[in-house]
Amino acid sequence: MAPWCNRVQPGPVEVAGSTVDLAPNYGDGSAIHGQVSGRAWELDGDGWLRVTGGGDGWPWAYEVGLQPTLDRRTLTLACTLTNRSGAPMPAGIGLHPWFRRPLEVRVPADWVYRVNTDSPARAEPVSGAFDLRSRGGPAPGLDATWSAVAPPAIELGWPDDGIRATIEASTSGSLLVAVATPPEIDAIAVEPQTHGPDGLRRLRRGEPDALRLLPPGASMGLVLRLTVDREAAYR
Repeated sequence: MAPWCNRVQPGPVEVAGSTVDLAPNYGDGSAIHGQVSGRAWELDGDGWLRVTGGGDGWPWAYEVGLQPTLDRRTLTLACTLTNRSGAPMPAGIGLHPWFRRPLEVRVPADWVYRVNTDSPARAEPVSGAFDLRSRGGPAPGLDATWSAVAPPAIELGWPDDGIRATIEASTSGSLLVAVATPPEIDAIAVEPQTHGPDGLRRLRRGEPDALRLLPPGASMGLVLRLTVDREAAYR
């Protein structure tokens, strides 16, 4: 997901001295998950997948890189987003894996934006179905974002299969994770990302967890490490 994650509102809006005019691309009328998921990527000689973007209502040029590496039971995905324009660019990057059910999830975070559409300006303390600090099966129908995710890792578990996984994600700024449990899909989305829902609005209004302003030529990164093992190996 780049150059933004989660949902932003479509239509013209002034941001960082330029006009952003995104079209809706999702059933709820939002512009969701950036631009690069539907574009062709190219493999360079260093093992990086790369894609360029901009236009279609996004007035900045940019480049996204993704390098996957596998070491035994650990898959590492290193992501970068580089501003290729001549002006500061709002920037965010994330990954959107789906994991099959039945699945247990633990998200070590004390704060949550309970909705990703028309999200509140500030996160609130987790409680009830939004308290994922202990591993368990998340409630159906969640579509929320947890803020200030704490180390060391997000945890996943498939108890019927005796399998456990950890997701370690790192970035130079804040780390958030969206979790979606749509009842009509036999999977759960666990999405590490660098900003909260409606990141453009957050940037314009000075709200927490906004998109970052990336200077011309500068890059930001996100690294995700997914380690899978037998449940007994963690005891």
